[in-house]
Amino acid sequence: MSDFPAFLSRARALQAQLTAWRRDLHQHPELAFEERRTAGIVAAHLAGLGLEVRTGVGRTGVVGVLEGVADGPTVMLRFDMDALPVHEETGLPFASKAPGRMHACGHDGHTAIGLGVATLLAERQQELAGRVKFVFQPAEEVGAGAQAMIADGALADPRPDVAFGLHLWSQLPVGKAVVRSGPQWASADRFDIEIVGRGTHGALPHTGVDAVVVAAYAIVQLQSVISRSLDPLQPAVVTIGTLHTGGAFNVVAERVQMSGTLRAFDEAVRAEVIRHMHTVLQGVTAAHGAGYTLRFSEHVPPLANHPEPTERLRRVAAAILGEDAVGEGTLILAAEDMAEFLKRVPGCYFVLGAQPAGLERGEPHHSPRFNIDEAALPLGAAILAAIAASYLSHEDGHKAQP
Repeated sequence: MSDFPAFLSRARALQAQLTAWRRDLHQHPELAFEERRTAGIVAAHLAGLGLEVRTGVGRTGVVGVLEGVADGPTVMLRFDMDALPVHEETGLPFASKAPGRMHACGHDGHTAIGLGVATLLAERQQELAGRVKFVFQPAEEVGAGAQAMIADGALADPRPDVAFGLHLWSQLPVGKAVVRSGPQWASADRFDIEIVGRGTHGALPHTGVDAVVVAAYAIVQLQSVISRSLDPLQPAVVTIGTLHTGGAFNVVAERVQMSGTLRAFDEAVRAEVIRHMHTVLQGVTAAHGAGYTLRFSEHVPPLANHPEPTERLRRVAAAILGEDAVGEGTLILAAEDMAEFLKRVPGCYFVLGAQPAGLERGEPHHSPRFNIDEAALPLGAAILAAIAASYLSHEDGHKAQP
């Protein structure tokens, strides 16, 4: 089982099947909590391999358990399935058939990799001491799928000892991987602000309180929360993404609604930013005789990798890709709700290169022109199959460390 390159040889033999799965899923993207076709394909394949399969976990998630022939730890492997509300502009022959929906973040590739990993490990079932728990998750893009699956028992019967996952990356060359211990992906919050003034005729502004002017001051001042209220060595972002107000050109608006996102790598930093946001809004609105509300929702915690699983993943990836191909990951201010699993189970989430061949830099994630190089699919399948086997091998008797 320690012959990790053998996993790559077998995974490469599956290239045509991995590509076919990915392209089929790419043509039929499904949004958060609508992944019924995708879930059906996953469940049928896992059942066909002899796994115990549970569907409808967290509404549209799938959990499959592959039992080894002896007792041992439980290794969880997680794959996200949902697409984005993006209209595809790639011109690919297997482009999305659903207008306004697209796999613009690589989750079609993640799901295909998961099916490949299940195939590889089912072939070696007689060599496993323990079990592999495959978690195919809905609704990662809205930060809700992991929590839904956990609430529905995804981490029970059996409870995982260690968990792994990966993200294909369109701006990292194929054959490269990056991973880091500790924080890697940021927390994400949605916030909604309402500024409440007093409406009046546009020709008589002195008789009202202009919520638009108050909102303008608030937006500018909220930027100083990051630049002047936080330790500059603690990364965080506050972004106002929407602003809605008024209904007529000649009316001083009474209300302004804004929404945005807060990102941070530390829960204490997040709490400090929220405190300063209230301070700014209180000061600005009081100075103009207005009021405000600030509400936070859709929280995804920071994703932090655990030391032992991260070091083991690094060794396995290096054995498959080559020592020089595995680098130190950088902090990513995007969010990833694999964090919910890693809050509860020690593990590691890593980034695998999938930059399309011939490009100096791939299209960014969530772009309507996003694409991946399918040569990355067997690499991901080999690494995740090998890391699971490293915990479940009869030979080395490794036990996952909580």
